[in-house]
Amino acid sequence: MTRTIVESQTKTAIIGFDQPFCVIGERINPTGRKLLAAELEAGNFSTVEKDALAQVACGATMLDINAGVVYNSNPNPNETEPPLMTKVIEMVQALVDIPLCIDSSVPAALEAGLKVCKGRPLLNSVTGEEDRLEAILPLVKKYNVPVVAISNDDTGISEDPEVRFAVAKRIVERAADYGIPACDIVVDPLVMPIGAMRTAGLQVFELVRKLRMELGVNTTCGASNISFGLPNRHGINAAFLPMAIASGMTSAIMNPVRPQEMEAIRAANFLTNNDPHGATWIKHNRPPVAEGEAPAGARGAREGRRRRRSS
Repeated sequence: MTRTIVESQTKTAIIGFDQPFCVIGERINPTGRKLLAAELEAGNFSTVEKDALAQVACGATMLDINAGVVYNSNPNPNETEPPLMTKVIEMVQALVDIPLCIDSSVPAALEAGLKVCKGRPLLNSVTGEEDRLEAILPLVKKYNVPVVAISNDDTGISEDPEVRFAVAKRIVERAADYGIPACDIVVDPLVMPIGAMRTAGLQVFELVRKLRMELGVNTTCGASNISFGLPNRHGINAAFLPMAIASGMTSAIMNPVRPQEMEAIRAANFLTNNDPHGATWIKHNRPPVAEGEAPAGARGAREGRRRRRSS
């Protein structure tokens, strides 16, 4: 059974077919968040702190860290992004102790994050583009970390799921040339917006099943892509996630602060036997106990113990 091991200084997260779905919190990312981007450019990390704490409190298994800010004073990401990535990771690690996913399109920023990240982070990401493979796979090997493999290459993102599968297969094979095992490759088959492509959901479910059966790899995605541009996006996301899980998807980069989506994941974990005896589901759905009252069933349990002792 394929298991991808990701670690912080003291905690381990396992991405795997026989494990609870891995929720990778997406909020520490300035893409599309003008206020956060402006704060980071000004050296203000207050939103990063709040987002880190909130995502962990809501059940994130890991946190994605992206520091891709375009500076007005210096727009060169090769110079500005590595030191910012270092600062953000150090700050997040001082606040929370769950594994991290280092997210950047800049190889120097990825390595800067790897140098300061404690444990064994997930690297996000490598694609099938030749220059990207040659830049990222040596980092994966050098630091012995797992990596997200995105199913696009020099030709761009194909609408044909067979082409996206072929790209993923090629990345897995190239990684093997570096001595990187398939268990350390987490494939992102790319989720297209359902509003733009009516078969987007079906394509992902088919791809995930094929990636699991034929390559034996774990999978992830940017879950909110499926609902881009549509009303009630969280309703669509909450339906999409259990369907993806049932198809074999083992993780997603998503917003754990949305209760509708997290509830759907907890239900899916229970229904796929990755929540033993429904312990997590029951914990999150047990009716609140009024002050001064005993939890439901507690009296019966006590009486049962007394009866057993008296027999």
